[in-house]
Amino acid sequence: MLSYEFMRLALAAAVLVGLTAPTVGVYLVQRRLSLIGDGLGHVALLGVAVGLATRSAPVLTALLATVAGAVVVEVLRARRSTGTDVALAIMFYGGLAGGVVVVTRAPAGTPITLDGYLFGALTTTTRSDLVVFAGMAAVVLGVTVGLGRSLFTVALDEEHALASGLPVLRLNLLLAVVTAVTVTLSMRVLGLLLISGLIVLPAGCAQLVARSFRSSLVIAAVIGVTVSVSGTAVSFYADTPSGGTIVLMAVAAYAALTIARLLRRSRPVTEPGTVPVPPAVRPGEVSLPR
Repeated sequence: MLSYEFMRLALAAAVLVGLTAPTVGVYLVQRRLSLIGDGLGHVALLGVAVGLATRSAPVLTALLATVAGAVVVEVLRARRSTGTDVALAIMFYGGLAGGVVVVTRAPAGTPITLDGYLFGALTTTTRSDLVVFAGMAAVVLGVTVGLGRSLFTVALDEEHALASGLPVLRLNLLLAVVTAVTVTLSMRVLGLLLISGLIVLPAGCAQLVARSFRSSLVIAAVIGVTVSVSGTAVSFYADTPSGGTIVLMAVAAYAALTIARLLRRSRPVTEPGTVPVPPAVRPGEVSLPR
């Protein structure tokens, strides 16, 4: 696999996405905004369509559209109005429908294909794409790790964070922008329809085993990189779509950790130096040795 340059580039892109997406997901899961990445993916599709229709860079137009959508989402959420859910649904599905319509207005001769953006096209990653991905990943990690304590405090309890003097609105807007950057970064690797899988599932895995905020960030990033690299390798040898394979690996990891946790809870625990007490015998019954 490593003898092919396109696979080396694909693996490098998978590592970058697998490292950054879960670090954003840790905060989104804590704030119960797990599906926000899916909604922003719909908005990003409109940006991609505009880029194809205007023959400009689809990644740039998708980034601008997604950042604008993320800011609108955060402003609506901060107001906590009764129509927020409906407004978000209109924006998300309006973006999806708008993307489908706008892409048909592309000039003649323009290759109109949304499959690579909807489902990912990891093996088409070029060296210039990798440079852009590395820059975006550096920005995301700089925010999620550098401001981790403040972001987690806001995600845990906004009222306490506000009382502590933290700029809650600015931090939330910054997280929204970083989420938009992550969605744009991930769309070539996973596809806009599968982005939420790598954002949410490794963070959910980390919640099952982590005992602190710092460990949850590390565990989520490790799981993200592991499923991204292994999913890319499996997709190469099994000839399956890379984005779907990566997400299925993440689902398998979450299922395995959940089962292991349930088995551990169901196992009786005996403290060292103690003898298990046999069940009480009712009058008239005989306790037989097993």
